[in-house]
Amino acid sequence: MYKKFRQALPFLLPGMAGLLLFYGIPFIGGIWYSVTDGSVKNEFVGLNNFISVWQNPMFQLGLRNALELSLICAPLLFLLSFLLAAGLHRMRPAGAFFRSSVLMPYLMPSSAVLIIWLLWFDYGGPVNRILTALGGQRIDWLLGAELRIPVVLLFLWKNLGFCVIVFLSALQSIPESLYEYATLEGASFRKQTFSITLPLVVPSAFLVAILSFVSAFRIFKEIYFIGGAYPKDPLYTLQNYMSNMYNKLNYQNVTAAAYMFALIVFLLFGLLFLSQRTALKRLNGEG
Repeated sequence: MYKKFRQALPFLLPGMAGLLLFYGIPFIGGIWYSVTDGSVKNEFVGLNNFISVWQNPMFQLGLRNALELSLICAPLLFLLSFLLAAGLHRMRPAGAFFRSSVLMPYLMPSSAVLIIWLLWFDYGGPVNRILTALGGQRIDWLLGAELRIPVVLLFLWKNLGFCVIVFLSALQSIPESLYEYATLEGASFRKQTFSITLPLVVPSAFLVAILSFVSAFRIFKEIYFIGGAYPKDPLYTLQNYMSNMYNKLNYQNVTAAAYMFALIVFLLFGLLFLSQRTALKRLNGEG
């Protein structure tokens, strides 16, 4: 074990050094900004910056919107990616084209994807034309609270492909002999699903769940491109708040908000990890 680690160490060191230099050291160094007052003397103020940020109405608005968007986007992304991966898995080898094409939105630049989406949801765009053709009224998708719908759909369209590939890799790694043996033993499709498929897919499902929630919690570029630094209240997120504080050179509030954001993400990781362990125990009949 130790010999294998020594052999792998030269390949791991560059990545570890990059993480430490560009993420670890700045993350630790920012603690000083979060507990000082930003004056010339940089006096220690303890948790005052954190309390000030937590009581800020715009931070509360951004946190609430970020939570709402993540609770909408992440479960939808998880469910749709699993269903699509299961469908493509059953289509092989005929589904090779679809497996390749489903990843294209993820590989496209965000600006190009956003332009396409803006054209679709423009007041005179195809979506409103379809609505009027069906007897409905045009909706100003890009100005009001309805902007959440295009943002959610854009998030799903852009991130669906990568999650599908993760699920598809997990499904294809399951040996066919397990299903053949289960069929010979008289196991039903439901029994095979809960006894073979789900237990072996849970680790990949855990990864997809983390990616889904973190990506949903970090929705910013699309909102910023459409609504600017101060979008409508239903779309104002934590990233908008931190970006605005940074532009005002309020580094104390930025770092305090960033650490609170990181704490929320770590708590989310913990909940998902506990959920994974609970799911594995239940599927294995231990719970």
